[in-house]
Amino acid sequence: MAGFLEVLVKKSIERVKNGYYSIDYSVKPPKPLSLKDAMLTCKFVPIVAELKQASPTMRRRVHADVKAVARAMERGGAVGVSVLTESDFFNGSLENLRIVRETVSIPVLMKDIIVSDVQLDAASRLGANAVLLIKRVYDQRMCDEDLDEMIKTAHSLGLEVLLETHTEEEFISGMDTEADMLGINNRDLETLRVDLGVSERILKNLKAKRKPIVCESGIKGPEDVVLLKNLGADAFLVGTYIMTSTDVEARVRELVRVYDVR
Repeated sequence: MAGFLEVLVKKSIERVKNGYYSIDYSVKPPKPLSLKDAMLTCKFVPIVAELKQASPTMRRRVHADVKAVARAMERGGAVGVSVLTESDFFNGSLENLRIVRETVSIPVLMKDIIVSDVQLDAASRLGANAVLLIKRVYDQRMCDEDLDEMIKTAHSLGLEVLLETHTEEEFISGMDTEADMLGINNRDLETLRVDLGVSERILKNLKAKRKPIVCESGIKGPEDVVLLKNLGADAFLVGTYIMTSTDVEARVRELVRVYDVR
C-alpha cells in the first residue's frame, strides 16, 4: 500500500501534466527579498507563518480571507509567509500565492509537492521568493527530476530553497547540498504522525551547522519554540497553531516575542 507521500507525488505529477502550474503572467515582489536573510537578521524568533485552509489532519475551521490573514501574519512579526498551493489535499491554490505576494512586503515561500521545474517557474512568475523541496521525494526517485538540478534551476530563477528532511540521514546529507535552508519536518509524510522528538533527536546530534535550520510541523505553543530554539533551531514554520486561532496576529506575535514574556 502506497504511503501518503507517494500519493501526494502522484497527484502533483498529474497537476503538472494537466497544466495547473502553467502561468502566462508575472507578479513581481516589491523588491528582492531573501527568506534566509530575514531569518538570520530577525531580532526576535523567526517565524514563517503558513497560510493553509485545510489539511488531512486539520479538523477545525480556519480563516477564509487570504488578504486579511496574510496582513495579520505580517503585523504579528512573521519573517515570511508560507503559502500552500497543493490543491488536492490542502485546498491550496496558486491564486492564494498571487494574493499573498501582492499583499505583504515580507518574503513568500511557495509550499507544494514540487516534482517539476514547471512548478519552479510558476513560483517565480507568481512572485515567490523561496520554494520548499522534499528531500525524500528525490532520494527515493518518486519523480524524474534530480535534486541538485532542481536546486540549481530554482537559484537561476531567483528562488531560495528550503530543503525539507525528516530523518537524521536526510538531514546530514542535506547539509551538503546547495539548498539555502534546511528544514526538519516533525510530520512523517508517509503516515502523517507528528513527533517533535524528530527535531529533538536531530538537533541534539548536530555537530556542525552550515545552513539555517527550520523546524516544521507540530508546534503547539511557545514552549515548543523555546525547547527547539534552545537545541539549535534557527526558525520555525508554523501553520495549524496559527491558522486555527481566532486572532492570527496575536498568535504570531506570541511566538515571535516568546522570550519577551518569559
